[in-house]
Amino acid sequence: MRSLIYIERLFNRFGDFLGWLASILFVVLLANVVYDVIMRYAFNDVSIAFQELEWHLFSAVFLLGIPYALKADGHVRVDLFYENLSHRAQAIIDLLGTIAFLIPFCLLVTWFGIDFAKESYALGETSGDPGGLPYRWIIKAMIPLSFAFMAISGVGLMLHSLNKIVNPHLLHLSKSDKS
Repeated sequence: MRSLIYIERLFNRFGDFLGWLASILFVVLLANVVYDVIMRYAFNDVSIAFQELEWHLFSAVFLLGIPYALKADGHVRVDLFYENLSHRAQAIIDLLGTIAFLIPFCLLVTWFGIDFAKESYALGETSGDPGGLPYRWIIKAMIPLSFAFMAISGVGLMLHSLNKIVNPHLLHLSKSDKS
């Protein structure tokens, strides 16, 4: 049964990496915004590419942050009844919700999102604005990629729920890696 905890830890490390990557991209986003504001107001120089890069980076931060939020149990849920349930009942709800809703939805978006990004790549889609960013397919590819990562985090959530059900006495071992 400790192997289930070990596997959960592997998934948690992947989620931690995504959280770290989202954090780094957020710092890059912050630097981009500061640069853009200084150039706009101090030097009256506007760059469409830097403005577009802002929403590209924001999208990447958001899309990579969601799988981390799942791993860190920072996602939104209706806690009205959930908080008052036992750990086992919470784990069962998390397990069923992940299997019935999270994983199928993530796989669906991943499946259809791949064609969305491939079409953008095939068309050589670029920004519609002069001076904008080329390679629009990169940000469009972040959508199916992030949903695939979310499905992977969902598997980690399933493993954590299973550990809470099967190994409640070992919960402290898996929970130590959860944050």
